[in-house]
Amino acid sequence: MKNRQTYTLFTFFTLYIAQSIPMSFFSSALPVLMRQGAYSLLAIALLKLIKIPWLIKFLWSPIVDSRTESLKDYKQWIFGAEVIYAIIIFIVATLSIEADFTLIIILIILAFISSATQDIATDAMAARSFDRKDTSLLNSIQSMGSFTGSMVGGGFLLLLFHKFGWNSLLPWVAIFVLMALIPLFFIKKIKLRERKVKQKAKPKDMLLFFNQKNIWRQVVFLLLYYAGLIGILSNLSPFLVDIGYDIKEIGGIVGIFGVSFGILCAFISGIYIRKIGKSLSRKIISFLIIVPAVYFIWLSSSGSTDLIFILIGVALVWGIYGMSSTLINTSAMDIVRDGREGTDFTLQIVITHLGAMIITIVSASIGDAFGYKGLFLMQLVIALISFLYVLLFKPYSVKYETMN
Repeated sequence: MKNRQTYTLFTFFTLYIAQSIPMSFFSSALPVLMRQGAYSLLAIALLKLIKIPWLIKFLWSPIVDSRTESLKDYKQWIFGAEVIYAIIIFIVATLSIEADFTLIIILIILAFISSATQDIATDAMAARSFDRKDTSLLNSIQSMGSFTGSMVGGGFLLLLFHKFGWNSLLPWVAIFVLMALIPLFFIKKIKLRERKVKQKAKPKDMLLFFNQKNIWRQVVFLLLYYAGLIGILSNLSPFLVDIGYDIKEIGGIVGIFGVSFGILCAFISGIYIRKIGKSLSRKIISFLIIVPAVYFIWLSSSGSTDLIFILIGVALVWGIYGMSSTLINTSAMDIVRDGREGTDFTLQIVITHLGAMIITIVSASIGDAFGYKGLFLMQLVIALISFLYVLLFKPYSVKYETMN
C-alpha cells in the first residue's frame, strides 16, 4: 500500500513537472530578453498575459469534471492535452524569435490552453486520490513538481538557451513533456474516492461555488495571502538585470538557487502543516511573508549588489513562496465539492492567479514610477494587511468524509 502511494505521488510529481517546464522557460527567457532590449517594467509585466488561459481555465473545468469518472477518463484527458502541448512546442521550435515574435506568442497561448486543461484533470484526479488528512503531503508534491519544473525551465534551460539558442533547445523540451507521461501510462490502480453526487457537473456549478455560506473568507484569503510576495518574485529578474547581472548569472541565481529553496521549503511545509494544523500554519507563513519585503527595502536602500546579499534575498522570496504555495493548494483542495473537484480547485487557484497578475502589473507600474524601493514598500503594506486578515478571520471549512 505504501509503495503504491509513493508511486502515485511520483506520478503526480512528473505531471506537474511536465506542465511547468515549458511555461517556466517561456516566462523566464522572454522577460530577460525584453529587458535587455530596453522594454519598460510595465511592458514586461504585460507579457504575463500569455498566461490568460490559466486565468480562464475555470470556464471549461466543468466539462472535464462531467466527463471524468474512472482512471481511464482522467488518463485520456491528460494524455490528449500533453500531446497537443508537445506538438505546439515542436512548432514553436521551428520559428525565429526576431521574425515571428507575434506568432510565437499566439502559439504559446494555445500551448498554455493545453497545459491548463491537463492541470484541471490532474488536480481533479489528485483530489479524489487522497484522504483529506493527506492533502498537505500531496500538495507539497504538487508545489515541488511545479518548482522543479520552474528550476529546469527557468534555470537550467535558461543557461542552455544562452549557449544553444531557441531552435536547438525547444525540441528537447517537447520530448521531455512526453517522457513525463510515462509514469501515468504504467500506473494501473489509483483508488479514486467514490462520488456521492451522481449528477454531472454543469457550468452553473462555478457560480454555485460562491453561494456557499461564508465562502468569502476563502476568496479573500486566496486573493491576499501571498500578494505581498508576488510583486517581488515577478520583478526579481528585471531587478537583477538593472543592478548588473547578466542572463547566465540570473539563471543560476533565480532559476536554480532560488527555486531549489522553493522546492526544499515546499517539502518541509507539507510535513509541518500536517503536524501543527492548517490554521496555525496560515498564521506562521503569513508572518514570514512580511520578511522578504522588509529585506528588499533594506537592500534597495543600501545600494548593495554583493552576491551574498542577493542570494539571501532570493532564498527568502522563493523559500517562503514554496511554503505559501503548499498551504494555498492544501486549503483549496480541502473544500472541493463532490463531483466538482476540478471545477472547485481550478476556481480557487484561478483566484490566486488573478490576484497575482493584478499585483504583478500594479507593482511593475509602481516600480516604473517610484523605483524598486517604492515597489517593495507597496509589497510590505500588502503583506501586513494579509497578516492581519489571517489573524482576525478564521479559515473557511467544510465537513468531509475520508475514503473507505
